[in-house]
Amino acid sequence: MWAPPVAVEQIKGATMKDLKLIAGGSLEDDAAAFLDAWHRTKRGSKVREHAIAFESWEALASVLTGERYRLLRHLHAHPEPSVSALARSLGRQHRRVHADVKALEEAGLLARVQGAVRTTADTIRADM
Repeated sequence: MWAPPVAVEQIKGATMKDLKLIAGGSLEDDAAAFLDAWHRTKRGSKVREHAIAFESWEALASVLTGERYRLLRHLHAHPEPSVSALARSLGRQHRRVHADVKALEEAGLLARVQGAVRTTADTIRADM
């Protein structure tokens, strides 16, 4: 069963350079990461980290399926003006692409701005 991920920081409509996906971290891990960022900020360092946490590997895998990964890779190279254009480019049914876009948008992995569809990160890495 999929549960919406917890966005540590998400900038709607802005492209991020690096996005970290975390699967299966504990509350203690999240607290330690927060405290580390807090201490770096107090020392004068700028902290611009973007992470999306999933409760488990299964939760991450249910959102980032093979087809959705292919969709993200395509969008990174070729932002599309609409979901319909994306479906045509991928050679997939519109309703399935629309469902994938909705799931990836809810997870914070892509954004739609005035109908255009694009990724929210240049790179994505996963910590499990």
